[in-house]
Amino acid sequence: MTPRGLVIFDCDGVLVDSEGISMRELARSIARVGGTLTLAEVTERFVGLSLADVIAHVEAHLGRPVPAGWLDTFVKERAEAFERVLLPVPGAAEAVEGVRALGWETCVASGGRMEKMAQTLRVTGLWDLFPPDRIFSVTLVERGKPAPDLFLHAARVCGFDSTACVVVEDSVPGLAAARAAGMRALAYTNDDVALAARAAPLGAEPLSDMRELPARL
Repeated sequence: MTPRGLVIFDCDGVLVDSEGISMRELARSIARVGGTLTLAEVTERFVGLSLADVIAHVEAHLGRPVPAGWLDTFVKERAEAFERVLLPVPGAAEAVEGVRALGWETCVASGGRMEKMAQTLRVTGLWDLFPPDRIFSVTLVERGKPAPDLFLHAARVCGFDSTACVVVEDSVPGLAAARAAGMRALAYTNDDVALAARAAPLGAEPLSDMRELPARL
């Protein structure tokens, strides 16, 4: 049967409920080196960004380079927190299996590093849903979100045109990347009204529950 298209899932905040954990650890890490950003400000500025972009933004906030080892410490403490408390996004597994049952192919394309995805998908029991060659990291492309590079790379490797792809994202940079790639985008909001409002100008359709995804396709 010819596939209907490709559904590209972001990982953090779409498949695994990691964003809150990541932002709390990042806020602590920034405060330790003299930063003054609140958790709300960290969440608004950093969700959806690659680690390289995180460093650039933190250094701009501090007005100086981060200390040696700062990133490694943050990544280590975040990984430890994932092992303790990380859970899958409710309905994530059902959404993946549901869209496949409708004849769509699936992949993951994340602004995170491959080792991070390997951990978070393993901890949440979602690793076996995706073959390793259908998991794409920002480290595979030149530019991270909001540039379209990662989504275009994933589509190309999986053998689909942009017009046959649907992106499921939970961040403004990710939704902007989907729009730049010429792909239909669904914004997983989990009933976050503010995110839905920021997603609308990007042409993204709100998705409040991952279990609704198959029906939306």
